Amino acid sequence: MTDTTFGAAAPAPANTTGRIVVASLIGTAIEFYDFYVYGTAAALVLGPVFFPSESETAQLLLSFATFAIAFIARPVGSALLGHFGDRIGRKATLVASLLLMGISTTLIGFLPGYATIGWVAPALLCLLRFGQGLGLGGEWGGAALLAVENAPAGKRGWFGMFPQLGAPIGFLAANGLFLLLALGLDDAHFRSWGWRVPFLLSAALVIVGLYVRLKLVETPVFREAMARQERVRVPIGEVLTRYGRVTLLGTLAMVSCYALFYITTVFALGFGTKSLGYSRQAFLGLECIAIVFLGIGIPISSRLSDRFGRRPVLIIGGILTALFGFALAPLLGSGSVVLVTLFLCLGLFLMGLIFGPMGAFLPELFPTRVRYTGASLTYNLAGILGASLAPYIAQTLATEGGLGWVGGYITVAAVISVIAVWLINETSREDLTRVSGHN
Repeated sequence: MTDTTFGAAAPAPANTTGRIVVASLIGTAIEFYDFYVYGTAAALVLGPVFFPSESETAQLLLSFATFAIAFIARPVGSALLGHFGDRIGRKATLVASLLLMGISTTLIGFLPGYATIGWVAPALLCLLRFGQGLGLGGEWGGAALLAVENAPAGKRGWFGMFPQLGAPIGFLAANGLFLLLALGLDDAHFRSWGWRVPFLLSAALVIVGLYVRLKLVETPVFREAMARQERVRVPIGEVLTRYGRVTLLGTLAMVSCYALFYITTVFALGFGTKSLGYSRQAFLGLECIAIVFLGIGIPISSRLSDRFGRRPVLIIGGILTALFGFALAPLLGSGSVVLVTLFLCLGLFLMGLIFGPMGAFLPELFPTRVRYTGASLTYNLAGILGASLAPYIAQTLATEGGLGWVGGYITVAAVISVIAVWLINETSREDLTRVSGHN
């Protein structure tokens, strides 16, 4: 293979398939580990550590409110890191996003609590949570582009699966570590220092991720676009003015995916330990079992999306998710170990079905010159609508109206996503080197 885009014939730098897989997978695994470490801690311990002891419910709600801050920061990170990803390159931006997320997560592990420094503690917690969101805002889009822009013809869905698999791997690592801590420490030691360990370990994981990503070269699709002088001065401006419709529809298409994941994990963990009487270690163990089904759903739907198209897979997954909403109350509310486990496994499997194709679907909506910004912004705006307040809203709905309302929340989100996907043309056969975007 020779590179003729820059004049002289010379060997074009290329990423091996193994390097693409590892770099796109390990980065998002670390990022989701960092992000879910916070979600787990928010459900279990951050309320009592960082907020005054007015009531246990108030502490939990305030803790979930800080959880939402990162989702507000993520579109900002999409615009900021996407700007450099589209103008300078995918590689440098992926390194920056990983550093920002990892440093923020590690520093949370060193924060003193409310009893030590008062309201300064939650203020600093919110600041670092914002930093986590900025980092993740640029992480997923870059990892998805790394995989999809290097994919062979007809396999973009399969290659786009690898950053998606970072979610169950990061989730399992975070939950598994919290489970080990819960088994090895009593409640006093866990609240005193044990919860900090997963945050501090993020530093070591980031070093591994940086080692892999620094060995990358730019994707061939991006190099070709730059050779054609397609660089845009302000990518976010073009995304919003020229591709506003597809950005909105792509955002709504992701809403149910986010809502399903965070209600099935973060909300369910808080509800299971506070209302159903499960111990931390027992419920974390159930979630570790269930997350395997997320890992199973992702490759199934990704492979099917290459064969039949993104739209059919996403629409069927959305319809099944809407029906699942009606099963939430009888399954989770039963308190039965068997039925609660079934609820978690079904919910996360369905999340995998609609999450898998998104690694290719969202990047395919935009041309190369704004693809990093567009895919990242769409993905993270969906986080605000579908996930940022999902645990908070679900907890409020459960408290005021019962679990049936929480199930209704999932059903409504799924219907919205199905309609959005229906309004977008099929993307699986699109040429990624095209100049114009999708419609």
